[in-house]
Amino acid sequence: MEDIRFNTEPREGDTIGEYAYRRIRSHIVNGQLKPDEKLKLDHLKQVYGASVTTLREILNRLAVEELVTAEGQRGFRVATVSDAELNDLAELRTLLESHALRQSIRLGDLDWEAAVVAAHYKLSVLEKQLMESGERSVEQWVACDWGFHNATISACRQPVLMRTYASVFDRFARYHMLALNFRGEGVFRDHAALRDLVIERRADEAVELLTRHIQSGVEHIKSCGGFG
Repeated sequence: MEDIRFNTEPREGDTIGEYAYRRIRSHIVNGQLKPDEKLKLDHLKQVYGASVTTLREILNRLAVEELVTAEGQRGFRVATVSDAELNDLAELRTLLESHALRQSIRLGDLDWEAAVVAAHYKLSVLEKQLMESGERSVEQWVACDWGFHNATISACRQPVLMRTYASVFDRFARYHMLALNFRGEGVFRDHAALRDLVIERRADEAVELLTRHIQSGVEHIKSCGGFG
């Protein structure tokens, strides 16, 4: 399921509400719905095919996730973005992912190692393509980046932490989507090194690299200046 987290295609058994929720959420994370954009229910009804009542439920759900802001009787807006929030999300992501990474390195088995290697291979192929083509779009990269980082911590055996981490990752990834700029060779090298450290069970070095990796992402996003 996690490898299709950012996929908005219909799934078997989807209700109208679940399908609309997934699409709206994805469109906020990928920047299609812009920060502070007014979310007009009549327009959303036409675009997403859900009733006004269902849309209100969806937007309230997204408000709990802090991707939407509820304005009382004035309706809803896409959540704004800021340097301060980006810093907070990076710190929280680092805290959660570092703990889960240590646990996974301690508890992970051979199947987990194989999943990490497979996820990294998929990510590395895409990163090479991005570097060779000069393509700036990051939407597919963010999905593969999620797949790799999620794989590295998937053996932590802490489902509540994993759900919280996924929500934080999405909000952090939103800034990458808005910056619209691939990070280049440095992030490619980071991911390869992190793969090796994880497979070799070198927890302290892996966490140290991860911390630098996340912070360099923050610096890259801010240098692009495209999200504020």
